[in-house]
Amino acid sequence: MHRLVATFFGVGRFPLAPGTTASLVAVAVGAGLHLLGGILLLALAATCACIGGLWASARYLSEASSHDPPEIVIDEVAGQWIALLPVPYFAPYTLPNSLPYLLGATFASFMLFRLFDIWKPSLIGRADKLDSPLSVMLDDILAGLASAIILALLSFTAIWIRLI
Repeated sequence: MHRLVATFFGVGRFPLAPGTTASLVAVAVGAGLHLLGGILLLALAATCACIGGLWASARYLSEASSHDPPEIVIDEVAGQWIALLPVPYFAPYTLPNSLPYLLGATFASFMLFRLFDIWKPSLIGRADKLDSPLSVMLDDILAGLASAIILALLSFTAIWIRLI
């Protein structure tokens, strides 16, 4: 079971860019979760991915030869779902037809998350350098939080510009 969770049901075994692939899959699944249960279901799923990811990563790393094997992608899923949280929250207030906003904001959340996950500035980079199962998850959780904050600020700014 821990292998299924750590690899997000095998997505992490994709041979090309498993982290980016997992982020793309997470965007699609996250959008579906939001359609099914709104932002609360997406937040619950992100929380479960964080908690389950810590457990699965610890178990997986106890069997692995690397400190952060590329096939562990539950961290990307958790981080991407966190990055997606502001998207549905601001959508109704920005455009009469919110579909273009939803698509643009979803793409922006993906790009921001991948940027922070690859670049690893400041605390994200420090978290990545920790030598523990926590570091596997923490850098992506922080990248997701940074992405969500920037996306929320951009969305909030778009709302104010629209109101002016």
